[in-house]
Amino acid sequence: MSAPGTLPDTNLPDERLLLLAQDAADIPMLSALLQDAVVRPADIVWQPRAHRLILLVNRYRWERGDGTRVRSALRITHALHAQRRHWTDAGSHDPGITVLELLAFTLEDLSLTLAFAGGPTLRLALECVDITLEDVSGPWVASREPGHKLD
Repeated sequence: MSAPGTLPDTNLPDERLLLLAQDAADIPMLSALLQDAVVRPADIVWQPRAHRLILLVNRYRWERGDGTRVRSALRITHALHAQRRHWTDAGSHDPGITVLELLAFTLEDLSLTLAFAGGPTLRLALECVDITLEDVSGPWVASREPGHKLD
């Protein structure tokens, strides 16, 4: 994640995404755009009365191919309930320091699963697919390109 107070690089093209997913066919594209997004547990907010989960992530902009990240909001609405799994393994006891890396999310029978590196998952039971991805900052140069070990 960028250091607190880091400003976007004004020399980079500021082309922000605003996407809405409303059916299962939209999920693979959103998952690809969010692959390798990083998020602190403190930036994940479950609002049970509003039936909403919000994640503020630093998204690697794979679609640009320019080695940049941008701050994005992922809003998942019409969620009936949320479950965490293997969360303590992610160090959630210290949410100000731990960073989770989003690998992918999948949808099966209105059950949306967000899978993070190292095993933690979030699973949401949805009434319907209603997910918004919105870039909320300008881009900055990433400190490194995400990489994955091949087994």
